[in-house]
Amino acid sequence: MSDTMRLVPAPLEISFAPADEQADAYEREYQRLSETDEDPIGQWLKIAKARGETKESDPVLLHLIVELHRKVDQLTQIVKNEEPRRLELPFGGDIESIGFEYFRLKEPQLTPKTRYYGRISMPLFPKRDIGVWFDAIDDRLAKIVRLHERDEKEWSSYVTARERVMIREMKGKSL
Repeated sequence: MSDTMRLVPAPLEISFAPADEQADAYEREYQRLSETDEDPIGQWLKIAKARGETKESDPVLLHLIVELHRKVDQLTQIVKNEEPRRLELPFGGDIESIGFEYFRLKEPQLTPKTRYYGRISMPLFPKRDIGVWFDAIDDRLAKIVRLHERDEKEWSSYVTARERVMIREMKGKSL
């Protein structure tokens, strides 16, 4: 297994809990973190694009306006004290390295052969948490078993970006 697994350094944070403790509650949160529930303006934009209503729009400008709308929504939630509800996840820490299907924690915190639910803070635009289900391979290594489709694409893009950073650093050291 470790022969085919390629992990690259990545400065991410994760909160997690064994899935069997509150599996139903974790599943509800995972679904709330999906694109439809967490991002109504994004859903609206997708529908508008599908109908062809954005043909005449500048895509960069449209993206920035949507992001401004999200920020206004976020500020409104803060002012009204309507923070999105997140479950308390008892464990957490730093992710040391990532791959397309795996990640490794800095500290040993996992119980092998246990399924976990977690939230990973992604340094994307816009910055957000992604819900993830994973199985512990050993006390630090985890295999991702479930991500939302959008999150899977963004995770893969992030892994690729981190690989590029590592390659540039290696080239710089060999000069």
